[in-house]
Order: sequence, then structure tokens, then C-alpha cells
Amino acid sequence: QYPLLFGLILAFCWCSLVCCSRIYMGMHSILDVIAGFLYAILILVVFHPIVDLIDDFNLSYKYAPLIIISLHLALGIFSFTLDTWSTSRGDTAQILGCGAGVACGSHVNYMLGLNLDPPPDMLPLSLSSLTVTVFGKAILRLLIGVVILLLTKIVMKKATIPLACKIFRIPHDDVRKARQRMEVELPYRYITYGMVGFSLMFIVPCLFQFIGLS
Repeated sequence: QYPLLFGLILAFCWCSLVCCSRIYMGMHSILDVIAGFLYAILILVVFHPIVDLIDDFNLSYKYAPLIIISLHLALGIFSFTLDTWSTSRGDTAQILGCGAGVACGSHVNYMLGLNLDPPPDMLPLSLSSLTVTVFGKAILRLLIGVVILLLTKIVMKKATIPLACKIFRIPHDDVRKARQRMEVELPYRYITYGMVGFSLMFIVPCLFQFIGLS
């Protein structure tokens, strides 16, 4: 759908920025980045031939959301057995939650017959002329989308942390300390960013369509 050279250049630049930023921030060593890069290539080689099959399953299978949520949740729980707290655990749960939310949002769109994306035969889309109306709609979409996602994050954060502390009987006087407990951190990150991903794929586009900003 797009020129191969353009895609390769974009992928190379993006990967380079991510890898260099991890080293610059001191989050990973050069060997960590090289191992992660090679691991990403391995994942691509294995999953690229079946990506359409997986996508069709996620969209059309009736119980796909249940499987997606269970799988992502299991990965978040069993990926880490840490003696001490680490930011990596929360970051992983955040990524898994967001991915599950996006997948579930796409599934709901498909089941409801909401064609929010153009069909593949229309790609690549031709750029329309930049007018004041088009620019204004783009800015309005950006502002509304960001506000909804931020509100979703704030509301879910306020709800999940006290609830998790109550369920697992963890003192929540010091929220920062409570968030370092696995029983609080994983549900908070997973549910909060799962809802952010779901809002991104389903709620925000539906709102745009309803108010005429599609």
C-alpha cells in the first residue's frame, strides 16, 4: 500500500531513535538494545506470515476479547518474579493493557459494523488541500481526543488504585509506595491503559463520527 523504501527508512529512523533514547536515559545497555533488536526481528519473522490470520481472529471471533484479555493479563502476571520493584514491570503491564484495549476496541468496531477506516483499496489516501476548515477540524479532533484520553486515564487511575488496595488489604496512605506492590501496580496499569486503548479505538472515533468530525 506504501512504497517499500519509504517504509524501511521510517522503520530505521524510528528504531534508531528508540534504541538511542534507551541508552541515553541509562535504561538499557548497548547489549540490551542489540539483543532486543534481534529479538524483534525474530518475532517479525515468526508472526509476519500469519499477521492477517491473527487480525481476522481478533476481529471476527466471538470470544476473541476474552482470549485477548486473558492472554495479556497472564503475560503481565507471569513475566515478572522480582525480588525488588522495577519500572519495567509497570511499563510492561501498561503496554500489554494498551494492546488489549486496542484489540478489543477494534473487535467491537467490527462486530457493530462501524467502518471507521477506509478500505485497503483506497490506500494510500491523497492529501486534500489545506484550508482553514480542514486545519480547524484537525485541531479540534486533536484537542477533543487528547482530553477524552486524559480524562479516561485520570478516572481509571482514581478508581483502580484504591480498589486494588482494598481488595488486597494494602495501605493506600502512601499511594506511591502502594503502586510499587505487584497486586496494585498490575491491575492499575493494565485496566487504566486498557481503557485508554479501548477509548482510542472505539469511543473517540465514534464521538467524532457522531459530531461530524470524521
